[in-house]
Amino acid sequence: MLRIQDISYSVAGRPLFETAAATIPTGHKVGLVGRNGTGKTTLFRLIRGELALEGGSISLPSKARVGGIAQEVPSSDVSLIDTVLSADTERSALMAEAETATDPHRIAEVQTRLADMDAWSGEARAASILKGLGFDDEDHLRPCADFSGGWRMRVALAGVLFAQPDLLLLDEPTNYLDLEGALWLESYLARYPHTVIIISHDRGLLNRAVGSILHLEDRKLTFYQGNYDTFAETRTARLAVASAEARKQEARRAHLQSFVDRFRAKASKAVQAQSRLKMIAKLKPITTPQEAALRAFTFPEPEELSPPIINIEGGSTGYEDKTILSRLNLRIDQDDRIALLGKNGQGKSTLSKLLSERLSLMSGKMARSSKLRIGYFAQHQVDELHIDETPLDHLRRLRPTESPGKWRSRLAGFGLNANQADTLVGQLSGGQKARLSLLIATLDAPHMLILDEPTNHLDIESREALVEALTGYSGAVVLVSHDMHLLSLVADRLWLVSEGTVKPYDGDLESYRELLLSRDRPQKKNEPVKTAEKPKKLGREAMAALRGEVKKGEQRIEKLNEMRDKLATKLADPSLYETERKGEIEVWQKKYAEVMEGLDRAEALWLSAMEKLETAQSAGS
Repeated sequence: MLRIQDISYSVAGRPLFETAAATIPTGHKVGLVGRNGTGKTTLFRLIRGELALEGGSISLPSKARVGGIAQEVPSSDVSLIDTVLSADTERSALMAEAETATDPHRIAEVQTRLADMDAWSGEARAASILKGLGFDDEDHLRPCADFSGGWRMRVALAGVLFAQPDLLLLDEPTNYLDLEGALWLESYLARYPHTVIIISHDRGLLNRAVGSILHLEDRKLTFYQGNYDTFAETRTARLAVASAEARKQEARRAHLQSFVDRFRAKASKAVQAQSRLKMIAKLKPITTPQEAALRAFTFPEPEELSPPIINIEGGSTGYEDKTILSRLNLRIDQDDRIALLGKNGQGKSTLSKLLSERLSLMSGKMARSSKLRIGYFAQHQVDELHIDETPLDHLRRLRPTESPGKWRSRLAGFGLNANQADTLVGQLSGGQKARLSLLIATLDAPHMLILDEPTNHLDIESREALVEALTGYSGAVVLVSHDMHLLSLVADRLWLVSEGTVKPYDGDLESYRELLLSRDRPQKKNEPVKTAEKPKKLGREAMAALRGEVKKGEQRIEKLNEMRDKLATKLADPSLYETERKGEIEVWQKKYAEVMEGLDRAEALWLSAMEKLETAQSAGS
């Protein structure tokens, strides 16, 4: 059990924690969330003992091992598999001692401990972790020096997962993973045998891999049971209650102050005025925690072009004499929202470069609209910003004829305020740099946006803002991302980049997730291969019954929506939160929760009925 008791800590005079407290039960999977800059990474360093507390204490069970990824694995001649195996220092030491020990009692102790920790399966377990994180079998024996920094970060992650510390601290681990690696990590963490605390802005990960949320806000820690969606709903309800109570108190304060202002000068009312001043002083302010403002992105609107904007027939492309992708027959219209799926190294970036005219076709034909403008955002472009210039300097160079007011307006449209506009890029946060790169990518009002991992440095609120901007954007979007939540809300077409070509993926994102995870599951012996059965054609009465079920479902949902709206109005009534009516709040909140639960069930039943009806209709056509 991890106990955080009344801790206090400041950085450069700015308090990050003030008597903050939380208890994490052993074995829990916890998501640590909060706005950027509130101190989440600092909390990890405090737990690891790298920083000294100013007050309070952090305690763990004796001999508990704490692990996390401090930095990437160094470039060396050591193979990946040996690097991962060496991460479990106890296993490595015992394996070495087993070779040299001569005392019979010590040999027995070493062998017993090795058996308890299942040391002999270590290589197989390490290989499985490396494979899950995207390394092919032949990669395992290659030296670390053969791989780039991002891939060596994966090796570092593999090492800490293999070591299996009692408390695993992970800070944005999916930032250097692709979608396939992120989905594997979700599954792995969900069954990890010890306690996990993970800092992440990936809503899908926080919904599927953790069962609790630790929220850092206003220098305090609050522990919530449930995944991120449950946390968001609970928090919204708490904010509504706090806001209503704050409004009620403000009205009371204004009423008392009005009396004081009217009668303070009158001798006959002086005592009453002083009495009310004392009452005002006793009113403790009700703080309503401030949610991070939804700093919207403002994408310029392009003019409409005739479809298709890009059409490829029999195309192939690659680098120099090496073909990466071939047999390309692809069409993109201006209203398309396309997600590129596929493992790293299969050619997603190659396709993005071909579409953005950074690569040419080796063979085949490609037709483009003559007026087509393309905006391209890739993670490496964030690193290509001029760190010794301000955001204003970037726009001054790119738009020399525009006024300073126009430059600042553009920056504000991407959430960069007046102070940040005059700050050197080298001093901006990763999220602020990403916003500037997105602004530059969309400066020409492109008809198509190609986005390669645009969310790596964005917090949850900024990711939601990006979703809103892309939803309202009237150009085409080609998206590569490990963020399943973003893909599910933005993409309506899926392309699978695999085996040297690109093809439409007929399933949805959930089926793709299941496909990836099923590859790691051992197949049962003599398991019969299931073949899809052709749906049977239903009679007229059966079809009528299905249509009736769908209609009933729609009516049920409509009725529950009406009930939800009425209850929401009731909960928004400030008078409900008066002291003498406080007992009613829980009753109405319980009713609201029951209606929301019923609405979820009703929607699930309606979807099931719709699927049955559509299947029956396709069988009869």
